[in-house]
Amino acid sequence: MTSIRLRLFAVFAAGYFVSFLFRGVNLGFAPFLTHQLGFSASDLGTLTSMYFLGFAGAQIPAGVLLDHYGPRRVTACVMLLAAAGIFLFGSASSLSMMMVGRLLIGVGVSVCLGGAFKATAQYFPVTQLTLVNGLVMAVGGLGAVAVGTPLTWLLSIATWRSVCMGLGVLTAVVAASIWLFAPAPRDAPHQPSVIEQFKGTWHILSSRGFWKLAAFSGINQGVFYAMQSLWVGAFLHDVLPTGQDSGTRVATLISILGAAFIVGNIVFGAVARMLEKRGVSVYLFSGMTMMLFVVVQMLIAARVPLPEPVLWSAYGALGGTGILTYAVLAHYFPVRLIGRVNTTFTLVIFLVIFALQIGIGRALGHWSASEGHYPLIAHQTVWAGLIAVQLLTAIWYFLPGRHGRSHAKAVPDNLTDANVRE
Repeated sequence: MTSIRLRLFAVFAAGYFVSFLFRGVNLGFAPFLTHQLGFSASDLGTLTSMYFLGFAGAQIPAGVLLDHYGPRRVTACVMLLAAAGIFLFGSASSLSMMMVGRLLIGVGVSVCLGGAFKATAQYFPVTQLTLVNGLVMAVGGLGAVAVGTPLTWLLSIATWRSVCMGLGVLTAVVAASIWLFAPAPRDAPHQPSVIEQFKGTWHILSSRGFWKLAAFSGINQGVFYAMQSLWVGAFLHDVLPTGQDSGTRVATLISILGAAFIVGNIVFGAVARMLEKRGVSVYLFSGMTMMLFVVVQMLIAARVPLPEPVLWSAYGALGGTGILTYAVLAHYFPVRLIGRVNTTFTLVIFLVIFALQIGIGRALGHWSASEGHYPLIAHQTVWAGLIAVQLLTAIWYFLPGRHGRSHAKAVPDNLTDANVRE
């Protein structure tokens, strides 16, 4: 890896780490928000989902901005909104103001993933993207580890509001690092208007091939991130035997999940590249790993008597494999469209997460909680519904048919920009 590629990887991976940290930080804050501010499960679901609403709502304009101005400038500037958002969240005393803060955070980190993948697609060969993107996800996955035992320990010595202030400073530092240390921009030979770029986005959204690639993966990842960022904690608290060490066990299992997520992104990215050299498409490999993730969900929901660390390690390792779809999309769409393709796909994922964050909370609310705990049947019903939806989209994913490439080629050149490198 050249020095430019290494520098690019380091700063954009750090940006995605911050994004991932914000995604799951409410998992650690939840008990304090419940006890200190009296928030219900529905309140927590709605509050946490605002991050995903802001993230999703910003994806289409973010994709246009990334393709028009490049990942360095856009990512660094927009991340400052996240810093402002966490400062507001940490100082607010009402649910409405905290929701505004979470919304700003979501908008502020909305470009971190798309910016990273846009940058890697520009500076790395397409054959290396499964591995490189997996490594970016692995660094981001450190945020999943951090919202387990490390965050629990930090909250034992500092208030959740102080932690918010620290996160704001960290976000500003990472934004400055991207601005200062990412590769300098290169002038593009042609820059179409923003309107023309939005037309290119519309062609992506109207592509049947895009949806064949995105539906199963979007639902699959949406389920994983909705659960990992909030509802896994509620599930474990409610189904594990209560005791003095139950909180520690939950935090440990969440950290195990996060660590497995990191390892899974690295290992599965490397395996996908190796198998591709032997004629196994990333499309097929990604689909099979996503199906294995569904199987793991079935085992957890059915309370199959397997060691909890094994089950949750498998859950974490397989939960992020849908990310391979970004590499598949890079095969089927031209580089000049990658910013918009990536952010459009991310939009699908985060709309799913937003809906599930609220939907799961409301679904659990149909059962009466006893001392803050919902019955096992409530969680099993929710998990069964999520599994059923994933299986339905998997059928379309595996049905024979054209995808991606033919539709990508159909996008008129005058609706897209030249390959902008920054």
